[in-house]
Amino acid sequence: MAETRRRFDQDFRDGAVRLVRETGKPIAQVARDLGIKDGTLANWVALDRAPPGERNRRRRAG
Repeated sequence: MAETRRRFDQDFRDGAVRLVRETGKPIAQVARDLGIKDGTLANWVALDRAPPGERNRRRRAG
């Protein structure tokens, strides 16, 4: 059976990334606390850390 993909709005994504940045907690711990996969949060954090031009290109690709 196929798994349904969860969709997260931009406010949720921004808040999750902010938690990683401001608390200094590991991505895996923040993801666990929020009930999301650590790979998903790691992608959002990497996107946040990318230069602005790279950010736009990655968003369109994903």
